[in-house]
Amino acid sequence: MPRRRAVENTVVANTWSFDKNQQFKQKLELLLKTAASCFNEKGFSGTSLRDVAARLNITDAALYYYVKSKEELVFLCYQRALDLGEQAMRRGSEEGSTGLEKLQLYIRYQMEAMCGSNGPVAILSEIPSLKLAHRTHIRERARHDTRTVSAFIQSGIQDGSIRPCNPQLTCAAIFGALNWVPKWYRSDGRYDPAESAETFVRVLTQGIAAAGEALTVGTAVHSSQFSMR
Repeated sequence: MPRRRAVENTVVANTWSFDKNQQFKQKLELLLKTAASCFNEKGFSGTSLRDVAARLNITDAALYYYVKSKEELVFLCYQRALDLGEQAMRRGSEEGSTGLEKLQLYIRYQMEAMCGSNGPVAILSEIPSLKLAHRTHIRERARHDTRTVSAFIQSGIQDGSIRPCNPQLTCAAIFGALNWVPKWYRSDGRYDPAESAETFVRVLTQGIAAAGEALTVGTAVHSSQFSMR
């Protein structure tokens, strides 16, 4: 097991040396986490594949075994970010009994993905840098996710758990807050992951929760275990 380090930028330096029997997807997962951190810090134009390889302490040739270009690497990072977000939406939909609870659980699980062991997660900030097919695919998935979360809000209005509001605007405000978390969050102990998730649930839903509705959702039951990297 690689040594745990306080600074995210160096934690991956020695973790590339897996046993030969480790699966391809494990190395790819580490690559995508590391690349996400680089892109979040320096942007698409400011990050090279050599930067990512250096942070992983591997050769450029080893990196090209997994991706053929920087554009492909960004696309895979964005795919991974959307996968994690959609997992959070599915869990919220399955576990919540009201529209408000579905929304709160989605926010909680999304924060867990970004601040727990699945992080870092890429910020979808440079979609125009992708080639047309990739750009279209990412935008279609993002629009689907917007519809899903907007539907949580609409169902909450209908069942009385959420005050009357514009579901699309409310969804945009929530996504705006969540999507920027990877830009400032660091796993150096400054912010507790569980407290961060709880704070976001409370802050992002207290203005729309109907009178008498809880601002937390079954923390003891639903809150997952976080892992500091």
